[in-house]
Amino acid sequence: MLTFTGSETPATRLRTALNAPTGSPPVRAVGTSSVLAASVAMEAGFDALWVSGLEVSASRGLPDANVLGSRDLADVVLALTGFCDLPVVVDVDNAGGSTLTARRYANELARAGAAALCLEDSAYPKCNSFSGHREQRIADLELVCAQLMEMRSVVGPETMIIGRTESLIVQLDLSVALDRAARMVDAGADAVLIHSKDPAGREALQVAARWDHRVPLVTVPTAFPHMSWHMLGDAGYRLCIYANQLSRAAISGMRRVAERFVETGVFDDGERLASVQDVLRCGEPEATASL
Repeated sequence: MLTFTGSETPATRLRTALNAPTGSPPVRAVGTSSVLAASVAMEAGFDALWVSGLEVSASRGLPDANVLGSRDLADVVLALTGFCDLPVVVDVDNAGGSTLTARRYANELARAGAAALCLEDSAYPKCNSFSGHREQRIADLELVCAQLMEMRSVVGPETMIIGRTESLIVQLDLSVALDRAARMVDAGADAVLIHSKDPAGREALQVAARWDHRVPLVTVPTAFPHMSWHMLGDAGYRLCIYANQLSRAAISGMRRVAERFVETGVFDDGERLASVQDVLRCGEPEATASL
């Protein structure tokens, strides 16, 4: 977990960790759309939290298609920053597809306490990178760069901005992805994320080998879970984002417990259920329970 002094903000700690010397372990962020998930992330020793557009959308029964607004995300950030001091990195998708909406996202999320914002170059309305029922499109690069500059003007120098390109997701050449990422840096991005869904992970390694590392490199290894954060760090990545694994684990766990209840008629398996005290302590850390 990231170490810090009392005078350092989460954003400062995150920036320092991402710019640590070569050979330092990468920062590990995990998707958390609730304080319940954040409590698990803290116990496990994650370094940062990721507010995922997919997870927040799913938790509200909404499609991952620009239906969320900045206030929906800011409410989650406020809850997380009120619960713990881990840096919160926010997935703003394409920030509504305009410079005006990007300005509002940046303003509301920075005020809520976000340590970093991640803007992607998907066209409006966005499509999830792994969607099989919709087709991803990428936005005009001039618009994306204008959004980045607008966001920078709002959040100032402390809050980090990550530029994310979906070029490889739409099967463009790696050289195009690298060029778009470089333009994002010129527009004010502090780090870049060249997203890949190559299940072998070879594409991710090619990205790390060819990026000039003028700013830190970020990865979301959803498609290549066999690659450990140690391997990704050795390849040159400074931030590894495990975007939706805790939500998927929660769905799987709830499904198993519910199915077991239907079979047996009781919820009596202590090994499958957290304690009542675990739940109480999300809102009151010193709470105890008789169960």
